[in-house]
Amino acid sequence: MFDYSARPELLKDRVILVTGAGRGIGAAAAKTYAAHGATVLLLGKTEANLTQVYDDIEAAGHPQPAVIPFNLETALPHQYDELAAMIEAEFGHLDGLLHNASIIGPRTPIEQLSGENFMRVMQINVNAMFMLTSTLLPLLKLSQDASVVFTSSSVGRKGRAYWGAYGVSKFATEGLMQTLADELESVAPVRSNSINPGATRTSMRAQAYPGENPLNNPTPEEIMPVYLYLMGPDSTGINGQAFNAQ
Repeated sequence: MFDYSARPELLKDRVILVTGAGRGIGAAAAKTYAAHGATVLLLGKTEANLTQVYDDIEAAGHPQPAVIPFNLETALPHQYDELAAMIEAEFGHLDGLLHNASIIGPRTPIEQLSGENFMRVMQINVNAMFMLTSTLLPLLKLSQDASVVFTSSSVGRKGRAYWGAYGVSKFATEGLMQTLADELESVAPVRSNSINPGATRTSMRAQAYPGENPLNNPTPEEIMPVYLYLMGPDSTGINGQAFNAQ
């Protein structure tokens, strides 16, 4: 496990947007960031899930989060602009962006992967991630110390059979992270890095590996140290790096 111990007030007064915040790693990250002082913007498709995370954060007495229902599969460019305008009006700037939302899609040989399925995975995992990044960059640049964290995978660092669209989307994720990191190096106070969560006890992992015992994998809460490290000031100056949570 990534070795890092965060001080309680690590993210005090920071505004952090988490995509896919309704469950799994996204929900764990949102609650963990809030527990360390951040105002968390919970973005996701299913409002009921986001509301549950909101309620959990409120009940714990952490800074009041915000619920942002947003469908990354169907969102149009003007909706991203409206999202950025809303965040600027409500919060003034953005200190962190965790790209967590993604789908696996069919695990099948390339030859049997339909164009429709390929494009759906790319729409959510790559296109929407690009749109959010580019649209929110002006707000991140208003921060004195901003961090963009991309969620990668081992299959986005070395290609593996039958991971098709998902694997390709995670290679694209690493590419966007590296490109952004290089562009902003010494230009803006925004750093860009990626995390490979590894095998984690989530519903997505169960979908990908139905035969394995989930109890052999750590919970999302147990892999949070690297998520905290990259979102807080202790990682200032760390840019363009690919991290492993485990």
